[in-house]
Amino acid sequence: MASDLICPNCETVYEAGPTEPWRCACGHALEFTERPHPQGDPLPLQNLDTTEGLWTFFEFLPIEKHVTFHEGFTPLVDAPDWDAQFKLEYVFPTGSFKDRGATTTLSRAVELGVEKVIEDSSGNAGAAIATYAARAGLEADIYVPADVKQSKLMAIQRADARPVRIEGSRRDVTDACIDAVEGEAQGASESESGDTPRQTGAGWYASHAWNPAFYAGTMTFAFEVAAQQGWTVPDAVVLPIGHGTLFLGAYRGFSLLNEAGIVDGMPRLLGAQATGYTPIVDELEGGRTEADEDADGAEIADGIRIAEPARKGEILRAIEATGGDAIALGADPIETALDRLHRGGFYVEPTCAVAPAALEQYRDDDVLDADDDVVVPLTGSGLKTL
Repeated sequence: MASDLICPNCETVYEAGPTEPWRCACGHALEFTERPHPQGDPLPLQNLDTTEGLWTFFEFLPIEKHVTFHEGFTPLVDAPDWDAQFKLEYVFPTGSFKDRGATTTLSRAVELGVEKVIEDSSGNAGAAIATYAARAGLEADIYVPADVKQSKLMAIQRADARPVRIEGSRRDVTDACIDAVEGEAQGASESESGDTPRQTGAGWYASHAWNPAFYAGTMTFAFEVAAQQGWTVPDAVVLPIGHGTLFLGAYRGFSLLNEAGIVDGMPRLLGAQATGYTPIVDELEGGRTEADEDADGAEIADGIRIAEPARKGEILRAIEATGGDAIALGADPIETALDRLHRGGFYVEPTCAVAPAALEQYRDDDVLDADDDVVVPLTGSGLKTL
């Protein structure tokens, strides 16, 4: 039985189904009514059957497995030149961590009897949703910026999904997608009528920013890190922030592990944004931008070019709760980090270099000590840029 949805803000409950709302009438993001916890002590990593990938942690997930490539348990490798550990999220089937959310989101779609999914994305999430929709035998429309990278556009098309290219900003892409989901006129999704933003049957909004099923998948990042570290947590995790899907997934996952008594403590969550699009840094007291005025980091790190994160308040609360921080970086340190990653054998896309660049800046600023146990996800493959 699929879990119903609840609004954490006004506590309205919505029944699960293919026309369930993608957002509460009050404007808040929805969550699952179920928040399962595992029973008993966890097995050591060497005794875990990891052949099911991230679905190894099914006891934590309010979704049954229906659509999977056995993704997950990406390697956690030492990176001595960086005094950190890198988690290689770019080895997923579609080349990015977005597969974590795609497997759970499309599994939820199958649970609900959905026939078609709609998503908006700058590329990676769209490719992941398209690929997993194909695996599920569902139609998919993927709304993308008109200037989307050709490699990401081809990944969507080769999965037999329909890319819908939208001129304008990343926000314009989202607005066009929401209009399609709701079957309403341009801008109606932002009205203050109090009507619940429901789905019309034209397609189910498989949003990586709004859909709670996506975050159920990204929180498995934390479960894997803890298991790979002997059921302990690192001192800090440095992550990129666009919509914050991996950042919030990490926060949710480590929080659940603590609630279940499996680990003791939370890592500091340290965020990284690119200059030009810094909504989280701008909200923080004393928010720092480590860049020259002219160095627009978002030009190279287009994957996190998000002006209005759907769950901005949650991101800020996660930073506060973990004693974390967020900084913004310009193009020069991102490009330097990218070159250094490639020379070290980590063939990643440019957006992926934002977090390693931030790691170095956090060290320079004495936010991190040299002996801190730090994990950095490498989020997307360099093959996506070819």
